[in-house]
Amino acid sequence: MNNERDNRVASAAADGPFISIVVPSYNEHEVLPEFHRRLSAVLDGFNHSSEIVFINDGSTDNTLALMFALRDADPRVAVIDLSRNYGKEIAMSAGLDHAKGDAVIVIDADLQDPPELIPALIEQWEAGYDNVYAQRTDRDGDTAVKKTTAHWFYRLIQRVSNVRIPEDTGDFRLLSRRAVDSLNTLREQHRFMKGLFSWIGYPSKAVPYRREPRRAGESKWNYWSLWNFAIEGITSFSILPLKIATYVGLTTAVMAFIYAFYFIYKTLVYGDPVQGFPTLMVVILFLGGVQLMSLGIIGEYLGRMFDETKRRPLYFVNRYLPAREHTEQHDEQGGTMLARNVT
Repeated sequence: MNNERDNRVASAAADGPFISIVVPSYNEHEVLPEFHRRLSAVLDGFNHSSEIVFINDGSTDNTLALMFALRDADPRVAVIDLSRNYGKEIAMSAGLDHAKGDAVIVIDADLQDPPELIPALIEQWEAGYDNVYAQRTDRDGDTAVKKTTAHWFYRLIQRVSNVRIPEDTGDFRLLSRRAVDSLNTLREQHRFMKGLFSWIGYPSKAVPYRREPRRAGESKWNYWSLWNFAIEGITSFSILPLKIATYVGLTTAVMAFIYAFYFIYKTLVYGDPVQGFPTLMVVILFLGGVQLMSLGIIGEYLGRMFDETKRRPLYFVNRYLPAREHTEQHDEQGGTMLARNVT
């Protein structure tokens, strides 16, 4: 680890800052060649040493074979093949674990986030910012429903979270080396990366851009997965749902007592008998629904605690092929490149 970092620093001193591009990918074979072409054109345009770290997150199509082909053609390409599909958040974590750059840029392969924005991110990093995030001014190609739900989700999590999570901001960003090192110390199982990016702190800066439609392939995010992602974000960075369950329970109990006294008073004063089955069923179903909802909220948090106590590794790497350009430089200095299975 120390030898690897020393060689990175030596390379940076000779050639300027070293930039890592982390690209988590799942079934992206249709768009990967065009993505690499556009990204390579950007990297060729500025004077920084770089690597492109592709992470294959258990793809079932030709994505991995394409990654190997790109590595054969481009010495800057590294490939991390995870042992199975772990999800984008953990795939990103794997890329950040293996990235060697002085600055690390996270970007999706679907070309909705334009690689041409990378020089603007690097410019802000060189100005002293550790977390330079691309902020969407518009979301071309998304449906009205998706735009609306995304708009309200970001505003909701802004209100309930105990850290400030920027609105209309995805994973496309640049992180300094100290930000990446700090992020890599956080090994929680349920990883809401947008929250973790903000939780570590450090000076941050937004770079606005217009998000493009997906160039090819299909989105891996349906409404059900987006709903679960929203729950993940809220429960990872807020205990507000637990507080709501408490307040709803207290309010319901108070209302039930008031309702009970009302019926007792009505019966004793006016001799009006209490209505039977319909009233009883409404009250029972209402109270039962509130109790089950509260238990569900508690269960969400309890399940996350259970997962954390098992302390399983975040992921396993089936195969890691570092960038040939970096490996060749390392070998010339008499070192040995080690594939890291960071968990």
